[in-house]
Amino acid sequence: MILKTKTLQMTKTPQTIAGQKQEQDVAFFLRRAFKDHPEVLVINDFKFSFNDETAQIDHLIVYTYGFVLIESKSIKGHVKVNNQGEWTRSYNSQWSGMSSPIKQVELQQALLKEMLMHHKSEILSKLLGIKQQGFGGRCWHYLCAVSSNAVIDRKTMPKDVSDKLFKTEFLVDELKSIMNLKHKIIRLVNVADTRPDFNQQELDSIGQFLISQHIDSNIQQVDGAPAQLKQIQPIPKRPELKSALAPTNHLAQSNATILAPVAALAPDQHPILSCKYCGESTLYTPMHGKFGYYINCNQCSKNTSMKQPCPQCQSKNTKVTKRKETYTLNCVDCGFEKQII
Repeated sequence: MILKTKTLQMTKTPQTIAGQKQEQDVAFFLRRAFKDHPEVLVINDFKFSFNDETAQIDHLIVYTYGFVLIESKSIKGHVKVNNQGEWTRSYNSQWSGMSSPIKQVELQQALLKEMLMHHKSEILSKLLGIKQQGFGGRCWHYLCAVSSNAVIDRKTMPKDVSDKLFKTEFLVDELKSIMNLKHKIIRLVNVADTRPDFNQQELDSIGQFLISQHIDSNIQQVDGAPAQLKQIQPIPKRPELKSALAPTNHLAQSNATILAPVAALAPDQHPILSCKYCGESTLYTPMHGKFGYYINCNQCSKNTSMKQPCPQCQSKNTKVTKRKETYTLNCVDCGFEKQII
């Protein structure tokens, strides 16, 4: 499940343009692999502060057993790492040193772990009245993804660095190997796997907490809700709703808060969702975050809440429910229901 997409920046220099393109390429492969996986949460371009320190993680994965941090590097030409862990790369036949992305992501991981452990009592639930294990004993990994056209000299590279360095197209294979996710039934009977796992509620709580900590996040507050961590409230089941299975490519071609006045919509007219920033009404991704369901615009990368006034009675006392890939607007006051995605 993708919790946050890559935030596009206005860049001018060739280096920053190439760096952003590399992050987009990695985000693309992560989306293709994990967008429908409930036990894998992906946060792209995650920036946070803790204890007077700030870190920016290019790609963060939270899964059943732990965390994987990914640093993206745009490297054209050759890249070498000596026995001391010092990096060099060639550009236009000229060699120059570069900072180690491995050391960079190590520091990011340490700060992230500190923040999560500091807030563990707010995030993790209790099982049978016993406090769950914190974050220190979970699986922690980090990788570096470099451009597909880079030439990696692995012969002279230390093995511990080579094992963490992957070209973009091979990244997902390594992630699946690291996570080693199994079916829940197999997990219960596999006594050899002693990794402590997060349950689904804990995964959701971790995801919501991290999104709430993101600096300059595009997630909007709904109905003036305070910017603070909330307990996850399960979506109430409504047996009277009819479910509809959306096409497999629906996430890439969905539709997202109204630009035209809601009063102009007839009661039987399909409510139209569109980005309230750029007006895009066809290219967006339905998502769920701290303040409920929203859409992320594929054009401007900003978010718009799915919640809107009732087209029939104009009441603002509405809510959005989800069944499979179908999103429905429900009016609490008049009982009006309408599929919006």
